[in-house]
Amino acid sequence: VQLQASGGGLVQAGDSLRLSCAASGRTFNNYAMGWFRQAPGKEREFVAAISRSGATTYYTDSVKGRFTIARDNAKNTVYLQMNSLKPEDTAVYYCAAKRTGTNINYYYTRGYQYDYWGQGTQVTVSS
Repeated sequence: VQLQASGGGLVQAGDSLRLSCAASGRTFNNYAMGWFRQAPGKEREFVAAISRSGATTYYTDSVKGRFTIARDNAKNTVYLQMNSLKPEDTAVYYCAAKRTGTNINYYYTRGYQYDYWGQGTQVTVSS
């Protein structure tokens, strides 16, 4: 599967952005999805994950209550709605896909667990 992330940009603190990640192919609902980010000089970190079914989600503590991950299997797209953005959210954001079997309600938080990665979209939050 190929992933195309979009929706990044330059915003001010407190603003919102919605990232999208469009997947190619007709088996999108066979994949659990995740968002990761990497700030300059830092390691890639987990942000949010959603199960194949969309029934379960998980967030890193720093974005809980501000970010929401969702998926539309009919559109082969996963979204990351980011509200109340902070300067520390500045990073390149990557979407990732993990093919799963019968574990339709599992989510995954480690980068090595994912099989496919998008190209990244830059999010810059000014203070």
